[in-house]
Amino acid sequence: MENKNLKTMIGKRGGRDSNGHVSVRQRGGGSKKYLRKIDFKRDKIDIPGVVEKIEYDPNRNVDIALVLYPDGERRYIIAPLNLEAGDKVVSGESVEIKAGNATSLRNIPVGTPIHNLELVPGKGGQIVRGAGSLATILSKEGGLAQVKLPSGELRIFSESVKATIGQVGNISEKFKKLRKAGDSRHRGKRPHVRGVAQHPGSHPHGGGEGRSGIGMPSPKSPWGKPTLGKKTRKKAKYSDKYIITNRKSRSVARK
Repeated sequence: MENKNLKTMIGKRGGRDSNGHVSVRQRGGGSKKYLRKIDFKRDKIDIPGVVEKIEYDPNRNVDIALVLYPDGERRYIIAPLNLEAGDKVVSGESVEIKAGNATSLRNIPVGTPIHNLELVPGKGGQIVRGAGSLATILSKEGGLAQVKLPSGELRIFSESVKATIGQVGNISEKFKKLRKAGDSRHRGKRPHVRGVAQHPGSHPHGGGEGRSGIGMPSPKSPWGKPTLGKKTRKKAKYSDKYIITNRKSRSVARK
C-alpha cells in the first residue's frame, strides 16, 4: 500500500543559498527522490506497532521499517539490526529490552547497545542514526548516564532522554564501493577539480609551467585561507559541557 502522506518531494538546491549563489561547491544534479518522514521522536506511547516491511531509503545509508499501529496510522522508523517484517515494536517506560523498542535511558540496562539517541528530552533522536552505528551505556548515577558514542566520545546524558534499543542495521554499508563516476553523479556529487590543475586566477595552487606543487608555507583554500592547522570553530556549543572525553583528543574536556 502506497503511503503518500509519509513522503514528500525534495527540491533541488544544488549547493546554493537563498540568493541562488553557490555556497557549497561540487553539488548538483542527482536522481529524483522522495523524502521519507521518519519518526525520530517515537511518541506513540505504549501503543504496540507491527513492522509491515523493511524498505530502502534513498536519502540515508540505513534501511527503514514501516510500522502499522492499531489505529491505522503508519510511521517509518530506522530499522535496527535483525528487525524483520511481522515483529512488534513499542515505545514507553515499561517495554521489553529488545531491538526496535524505545524507552528512556533510566530503563535500559548498562551495556545495552542503543541508537537514535536524544540530546534533549522530547526533541527526538538526533545522534547515532548512521548505518551500523551503536552507542553503549557505561554507567548511571544521580539521574545522569555516561554513554560511549560511536566516535569514541564519552558524554553525559540525562536519564530522561529516550533512545531506541539495538544496533542500526545495514552494517555492510561501509564496505560499499562506488564503481563508476555515475554512481557519484546519481547521488548529487559533481566533479572535484584539484587546485594545482586550475588557472592561477581560480585557485592559489594554480599556474606554473608543467606540474607544480602547492607552495609554501601552507595549502590554501580557493579563497586563500590556510587549510591545515588553522582552527575554524568560532565558539563552543551549548552541549560541549557534557563531554567527558573528546572524540579527537581523547582527553578530559569537562571541567
